[in-house]
Amino acid sequence: MILRLSQIHCNSSKVPPHKPQSRPCCGCGRPLQQQLSVLKQGSQQLHGRITAASESRRRNHLQIRAETASNTNGSCLQPESVSVMIVAGGVGKRMGAAIPKQYLDLEGQPIAMYSLQVFAAMPQVGEIIIVCAEPYRELFRKYYDELPQKPALKFAEPGVERQDSVRNGFEAIMPNASVIAIHDSARPLISPNDAVRCMQEGFEQGAAVLGVRVKPTIKEVHSDLTVVKTLKRVNLWEVQTPQVIQPELLRQGFEAMDREHFEVTDDVSIVEALGLPVKLTPGSETNIKVTTPDDMTHALGILEERRAAAEKLAVAEASAVVAA
Repeated sequence: MILRLSQIHCNSSKVPPHKPQSRPCCGCGRPLQQQLSVLKQGSQQLHGRITAASESRRRNHLQIRAETASNTNGSCLQPESVSVMIVAGGVGKRMGAAIPKQYLDLEGQPIAMYSLQVFAAMPQVGEIIIVCAEPYRELFRKYYDELPQKPALKFAEPGVERQDSVRNGFEAIMPNASVIAIHDSARPLISPNDAVRCMQEGFEQGAAVLGVRVKPTIKEVHSDLTVVKTLKRVNLWEVQTPQVIQPELLRQGFEAMDREHFEVTDDVSIVEALGLPVKLTPGSETNIKVTTPDDMTHALGILEERRAAAEKLAVAEASAVVAA
């Protein structure tokens, strides 16, 4: 059922009472306490791997801050006005690892910490809400404490479904947030500039999502796998995160979900269900979601390419200084 804005009761300033839901099981058959025990053991192992690389992360933090600060020029998006939610409650069954995929090591640090560091460096961000299991909160705090000029850090409980996790995180946002940017913790390679553009368009349009054009040919099929038709690629985009929504629209969407009992597959679908437009912000192919071992290999390759490009730029800049 498609809901129009006129059908939504806008008088409420808060989401209807909602009891935070905890994920009872990851589908593996293990009880929650056993899952939490595994998470805690994995968290303790990861704590010991935070090393002297913190100085490198500090330099990267300052570089991102300088780059994204310039992107605010000409925009109505104010400094420290964005609430970022990093959803880190998934269990990563496709990765086949002992701990959730977002906490696996990628070039010396857990995957989820890359996103934390990128968003913490942006002057537009006023707070970061981490939706994660309790055993991993200390891990986020350790990396967070290393960062200079950081926004506020909050935590929320993961839910049974993604939309439950997002709702739990939404209940923790600061009251003056201009937009909320919801990001998958398993997307460690988000471009800071792409993220800022999406935030700006979400603020201006009401909702925005990063995406890239679909490259393969896509066919629609019947249940018996006979082809219905070939879809035109020019109209097809693969969406990524962050997905950026004005808080009032997200609040209205949750109210509609409570009344109509529908589910969504991604965050901006809540806005679509209100019958309102969502802006597609062109993103980057490198903003991959790490869900399989092949994705991990791909991510390592992207990091190596970025490192090589940074070294080449540093050499060029040094040569220019010498020549001058």
